[in-house]
Amino acid sequence: MGRRRVPELYRAPFPLYALQVDASSGLLIAAGGGGAAKTGIKNGVHFLQLEQINGRLSASLLHSHDTETRATMNLALAGDILAAGQDAHCQLLHFQAHQRKGSKAEKAGSKEQGPRQRKGAAPAEKKTGAETQREGVELKVENLQAVQTDFGPDPLQKVVCFNHDKTLLATGGTDGFVRVWKVPSLEKVLEFKAHEGEIEDLAIAPDGKLVTVGWDLKASVWQKDQLVIQLHWQENGPTFSSTPYRYQACSESGTFLGLGTVTGSVAIYIAFSLQGAFLCGCCSCSVSDLLL
Repeated sequence: MGRRRVPELYRAPFPLYALQVDASSGLLIAAGGGGAAKTGIKNGVHFLQLEQINGRLSASLLHSHDTETRATMNLALAGDILAAGQDAHCQLLHFQAHQRKGSKAEKAGSKEQGPRQRKGAAPAEKKTGAETQREGVELKVENLQAVQTDFGPDPLQKVVCFNHDKTLLATGGTDGFVRVWKVPSLEKVLEFKAHEGEIEDLAIAPDGKLVTVGWDLKASVWQKDQLVIQLHWQENGPTFSSTPYRYQACSESGTFLGLGTVTGSVAIYIAFSLQGAFLCGCCSCSVSDLLL
């Protein structure tokens, strides 16, 4: 008996590179694109509403935000502010969703759900792309500040994250520098070289410490630009394989740091000291990130 196929929730019209979910509002944000290449593949950020209908999860498109020639490769969410990594830049977006006035009354006075449309016609939306309306919901998206965050030979922002009070965001990319910016002005407040080579991931702990992992096989904890402690894969990593691997991703909980490898092993470290707490090398699947 074959494996049962999982129902498809949403299919993007472009390659997907980043997802964010706002659990409080049920908003799913999906982003990606074909980049600057003239392949006909669009670049965009899609805002979808998640909801349960007859016991099944459904996603309806609220807004399609055109990012022109820039594909969004990474995202971070802070309330109604979205930080999008686009090539070597970070673009801040502000979004707001609310019910249109009179929409409930219109539904109550009509047997149809929403405005009458010709068969096969697309739902009504403004031609400018600044707003999209679905079933009485209006979502507005506006571009805020943007700033270049990476300055390598082939510059690319690879990761972005907000601190816990959403007043700062940190970026990392191919030049190995961590840069910290005020929100929403994107005024730079800190810059330091964290890794030789690309930064793969970073996270900000509740106490403000930064954790970074890079192509140089190192995982580091920083207090501002001062190194607190560091792991090197060849010295501190799993010993069951002679093949060199690097730290790929990190997630924060304030207590533990979880690291996953392409071999399927999972390592958990105490956040403040990077002392090993758990290591499992028996997983058969590939693990790229571990949420704690």
